[in-house]
Amino acid sequence: MADDEPLAPERLDDDQPAPLEPGLPPEVASPLAPFKGARPASPAWFDAALARAPERTFVPVEGADIELLTWGERGKPGLIFVHGNSAHADWWSFIAPFFADAWRVAAVSLSGMGASDWRERYSFETYAEEIRQCGLAAGLYEGPTKPVYVGHSFGGAQVFHSALRYPERMSACILVDTGFGGPPTTEEMTRWEKEEGAAGKAPGRWRGLSQRTRPNRVYPTLEEALTRFRFMPPQVPGNLYIADFIARRSLKAMPFGGSGQGWTWRFDPGLWTKLDRSGMISLETRGAAPMVHIYGDRSAIVQRHRAMGRDLIPADTPSIVIPDCEHHIMVDQPLALVAALRALLAVWPA
Repeated sequence: MADDEPLAPERLDDDQPAPLEPGLPPEVASPLAPFKGARPASPAWFDAALARAPERTFVPVEGADIELLTWGERGKPGLIFVHGNSAHADWWSFIAPFFADAWRVAAVSLSGMGASDWRERYSFETYAEEIRQCGLAAGLYEGPTKPVYVGHSFGGAQVFHSALRYPERMSACILVDTGFGGPPTTEEMTRWEKEEGAAGKAPGRWRGLSQRTRPNRVYPTLEEALTRFRFMPPQVPGNLYIADFIARRSLKAMPFGGSGQGWTWRFDPGLWTKLDRSGMISLETRGAAPMVHIYGDRSAIVQRHRAMGRDLIPADTPSIVIPDCEHHIMVDQPLALVAALRALLAVWPA
């Protein structure tokens, strides 16, 4: 999602949002604009998945109410999904139902995102506790084994943290297009500019860090708000009906103009200035819970971190590559992601 600055929810180091360069093509900068507020047509499988609506509750964790979505019967093996940067639990609402017959499934909105409360301070430790408490409230620990954690992007970082620090909380974890590393060097940015110029591409790389303090903008209409939604790293959404669904669930109604109603983003705009990331420093990977990394074959995050050679994910971590896919796998290739998860969970962890 994005707003008027323009800011984006995903950075190539999968950590903080950052401003985009101007000049992105419209299908990247504003993919939902052509629909003028209308919903794009969606296929039957997507509509059927959403028809299996979750139970929506809130779990109190360290002074904040955390949004929890659940599917399936208690007592079955547990599976919990964690969303990415500035996202929310409904990024999994069309994925989770495919597992609800065999699993007790949960999806959580981390504090500062979705319908969860905002905090004065955020940390990896707090997020680990939110995931655990939501897993307990969902009954994921009532099954025959401990739950499997699944995290996309920034959510993958939180799952990775729990897998290293609290492996006893899970039977295994799955990272979905998750990368770790620092911001780009000056040399990298210079090389990108040369490559983009030589290829005749509009500049689309993010620049620097964004330390936000202003409130999210309130838009006068839902249509205008939807036109501001986009993905980072910059990409054309693989399926616009999924982008539209996610965008709508990323917004909330707010007073506007004294007597009217407007729309604004749900995420805390100050989250990235309040986030303590020291919990990821010097974590020991030995003794971590079993993990697998699923990523897109055209993922800018994975490509960059491989080139940088400073990814924190252990080099011997098994991986599954989803073809014809960028960073947001559930948007680009949702059924391929479902198939990969199903096949993996059928035989792993042994």
